[in-house]
Order: sequence, then structure tokens, then C-alpha cells
Amino acid sequence: MSIDPSSIPSFGLPQPPQGGGQPGGAPAGPPPVIVPNQDLVAQLLDQMQLKHVVDEEGDLTAPWENFRVYYMFRGDHKELFAVRAFYDRSFSVEQKPEVLALIDEWNRETLWPKVYTHTHDDGVVRLIGESQMIVGNGVNLEYFVGTTANWTQAAVGFEQWMAEQLGETKPAEGDAAPAEDGPADEA
Repeated sequence: MSIDPSSIPSFGLPQPPQGGGQPGGAPAGPPPVIVPNQDLVAQLLDQMQLKHVVDEEGDLTAPWENFRVYYMFRGDHKELFAVRAFYDRSFSVEQKPEVLALIDEWNRETLWPKVYTHTHDDGVVRLIGESQMIVGNGVNLEYFVGTTANWTQAAVGFEQWMAEQLGETKPAEGDAAPAEDGPADEA
């Protein structure tokens, strides 16, 4: 999946005129600040042509073949926005040191998502990637849209990187394919 920045929607906000909107090219004013919500994220996912559903907890979820990405607002006033990817690949507890070495490399070399392990009661180790920002006081619309798109692309990129590190075959065309039959069961 490749996201063309020009395909990111304006969501109906007026675009500044060429030259900054003021005589002499001065900026027309501060960029629009919004408090994002789930509807805005759904519009963005639609614009990016990503299939998505609302899960049983009310979070937007975009499913891919080997993972799913959740778009969540948390906090008493929904002031924290998180993009969290749950990867289906499982590891044994004995493999955890090797897996930790791999994700440490990823976390050192990339900004997002930050990836960590979760060990289930049955000893199965799975990976979770997460990026988050505080949005309760408002955030620049363009920054929010661009960051959300980049975080989504990075979640896909981690899956591809991990498959390469483990010597697994990569999806055709270098892109992970969105799932066709809805989200997978949560790990």
C-alpha cells in the first residue's frame, strides 16, 4: 500500500489561495485546528480506499491478511488518539529473545510504530505496534491527516519488514493486501 499525499482529503476546508491569501504573500492566518473524532478517521480511511469496520468495542478497524490496525480514541474526553496494529504471527516463549532483538532493531531505526511483545497466558507471543498523540486540545488538521496516513503505512511496512527478517515470502508488488473477509479474531 502506498499513500499518495495528494490523495489525502481536505474534508471540505477551504484551501488558502496561491501566494498565502494576503497581499504580499503573508499567511491568511493559522492553519485549521480541529479535535479529531472517529468520523474524521473513517473519512480518511475511505479516502485512502481502505476497508474498515467498527469492532465490538466501537473502534475503527482496518483488516489486512496478517494483521489489523485499530484507530482508537481513549481517555475520559477521548483526548488520546492511538493507531495500534495487532500482528497475527505467533512465536513461542523460547523464541522471545530472538523476537525482542528484531523489534529492538526496528524500534531503533524507525519512528513508528513502536513495537512490543505481548505474551498470552498460554505462552504464545504476539507483536503489537502502536503510535499515539494527544488531540484533546485540538491539532492541525493537515498534521493529523498526514500523521494518521503515515502511521497506517508504517504498520503495513512493519509487517513487510518482519516477513523479510524471518525469511518469509513477501506479498506481491511489495504491499500487504487488505483482508477481503473482515477483521481477524483478536489475538
